[in-house]
Amino acid sequence: MEHVIKLHIEKLPEGVYLATSDEVQGLVAQGRTIQETIEIARDVAKKLIEAQSGGDAITLKPANEAFDYPLIVAT
Repeated sequence: MEHVIKLHIEKLPEGVYLATSDEVQGLVAQGRTIQETIEIARDVAKKLIEAQSGGDAITLKPANEAFDYPLIVAT
């Protein structure tokens, strides 16, 4: 099943990106690019959700057929 998780991504002074989420406790991911950071965050979220599914289940919204996605275009 797919879920929608809101990520907060910020660029750190060191030049890398940090992703966290209020919806998945413990989700912290760092990468050299935004894309790399999102990919790492996806893997971390999956592992955290699987690990927590045996105990206190995380309540996440299922992915919809249509949703808004913030597309960033560099010019």
